[in-house]
Amino acid sequence: MRVAGLLLCYLAGVFASGALLAPGLFHLAQWAAGEFPTLQNLASQPFHRYVNRSLLVVALAGLWPLLRALDLAGLRALGLVSPLAARRPLALGLVLGFGSLLLAAVLMALAGVRSFGFSHSVPVLLQLLASATLSAAVVALLEEILFRGVVFGALRRAWPRWPALLASAVLYSAVHFLARVEHTGLVEWDSGLALLPRMARGIAAPEALFPHALTLILGGVALGLACLRTGNLWFAIGLHAGWVFWLKVFKTVTAPGAGEGGAFWGTDKLLDGWLACVVMVGVVAVVARLPQTQPPEEAT
Repeated sequence: MRVAGLLLCYLAGVFASGALLAPGLFHLAQWAAGEFPTLQNLASQPFHRYVNRSLLVVALAGLWPLLRALDLAGLRALGLVSPLAARRPLALGLVLGFGSLLLAAVLMALAGVRSFGFSHSVPVLLQLLASATLSAAVVALLEEILFRGVVFGALRRAWPRWPALLASAVLYSAVHFLARVEHTGLVEWDSGLALLPRMARGIAAPEALFPHALTLILGGVALGLACLRTGNLWFAIGLHAGWVFWLKVFKTVTAPGAGEGGAFWGTDKLLDGWLACVVMVGVVAVVARLPQTQPPEEAT
């Protein structure tokens, strides 16, 4: 249980340290804006955004000590081989990720739940595409390094393959349901800590768990299987990037249709209906049939 204990300590440390760091960063920004007016936009950001950014900063800062403790130091240990050598699995993953959610979007359009519309100006669409592409690349790279490279990589060394795969997929799904909460009143030293329980309530919200959470768990399973089948992260990174791209553009390039959404079709979130869950089952099936290019490391 050493690996699980280290991961739990890391997560607890990230949330506690990030919550304690956020008030200091908030007050530092207020002071800096008084000295440098160009920083007014930064200082005007709501406090919960400082909490989110603090959690990210602490998570990145604590990653290297965690990797050392888990004996995962080095890019190859995380599954990051040369992207040039892995350009084919990266491209195939991107096609599967992009195509799977495109299929869901097209089916929603055919059912009349959503309709594609490109009424926006060319500059707006180009800006949207550029922003979505950048977000897809950054989010996919960071989340795959953390959840598949670190979490799954560590668990599969200590646990049997399927328990490690499911545990990492459940954690991956859970963090996406941290509620977005706002802070009112003065920002005190413990204001960040006070937000954490409210953020955690999103994980237990029944309306969010099914099928949305199940869809993300299946997505986590597909991403982990991709790492096992290919021996590196690049197929998973491409797959993840294709999903993120559609999640960023779907609401803008489509509009509500004449038909009703309901539990099966979902909403403009794209992943909150049973249709997306069915599509994700198909993705898992496709990934499971990838040729085994490198024997995965087994638990010891």
